[in-house]
Amino acid sequence: MGAFGVALGLMNFAFYGSLAHLPIGVAVTIEFVGPLALAASLSRRLLDGVAVLAAAAGVVLISEALAVPVAQLEWTGILLALTAGAFWAAYIVLSRRAGSQFPRLEGLALAMVWATVLMLPFGVASVPTWTGATVLKGLGIAVLSSALPYSLELLALRRLRPQVFGVLLSLEPACAALAGLVVLGQRLAPGQVAGMALVVAASTLVLGLGARGEPEAVTGT
Repeated sequence: MGAFGVALGLMNFAFYGSLAHLPIGVAVTIEFVGPLALAASLSRRLLDGVAVLAAAAGVVLISEALAVPVAQLEWTGILLALTAGAFWAAYIVLSRRAGSQFPRLEGLALAMVWATVLMLPFGVASVPTWTGATVLKGLGIAVLSSALPYSLELLALRRLRPQVFGVLLSLEPACAALAGLVVLGQRLAPGQVAGMALVVAASTLVLGLGARGEPEAVTGT
């Protein structure tokens, strides 16, 4: 459970760090490359390799690497989002092992305890500045962005065919961009929207419509 918790903690740590530098839709899309590359690497289909290349092109468009001077690129945010994606891939692999050891949600609960212990040193120094509102927001984020979605995804995997779950999961970047627009007023350039469409299409192909074999424990931020 230790490795599972480390992957969970660092995945969230890197992802939320990326949000300080990138719009939420961009961060989620770049992060999504992690599970996409993992799924493709476990497949022997040439089409999956093509999908990964399409996703890579999409990330280039989303990051505006070709349109924005290198000095102005948010490299910190991009690298953090890619790091979150790498730990998401590790989380997927480790969550399958935890799922085989625990029939319910005990494995996830233990992993969250490990993640809390790992991240605690980064938050302890700020305790004197906490207010009641800060604590409430923190609890809300913990429940709505971690405990509840991870639990629901694990339960959904036991009831949905992997193809259906994969297609639904592949829509996550688009949903994140919509949330960023509605809630935060974040707007994406046409090239970024095109790049997001490439990543969503590639993800749908690899994780959803082209899925084969046993269900994968694909969960994440």
